[in-house]
Amino acid sequence: MGQFFLAIAAIFGGLSVGVGAFGAHALKEKLTERSLEIFETGARYQMYHALALLLVALLIRTSGEEFAQPALIAAGWNFMIGILIFSGSLYALSLTGIKVIGAITPLGGAAFIAGWGALAIAALNNK
Repeated sequence: MGQFFLAIAAIFGGLSVGVGAFGAHALKEKLTERSLEIFETGARYQMYHALALLLVALLIRTSGEEFAQPALIAAGWNFMIGILIFSGSLYALSLTGIKVIGAITPLGGAAFIAGWGALAIAALNNK
């Protein structure tokens, strides 16, 4: 799982840089100021959680794949799901203007919170 999470973290991190640059340059004249803020929030949270996923991957790899705590694996999955739902819905909302898309954004936020909670559990269970 550590290798998988590490690869996904690198992909999400790189995509975050690309998406952020795209928003700052290509979309600056095409989106309203509010839509651009929403887009940038998606990119920022994608990078934060790509880094969190990187941390999870490194913790799994240093503890040994066979000894990885279920809480670490849960944290990794929640960070991935959170990026897809939270950031993805913000990108879609800002690009389309379809407000109902914003209704699923909190589900991604909940996944982020669950990921951080699982990381805390893993820290408390570490012996």
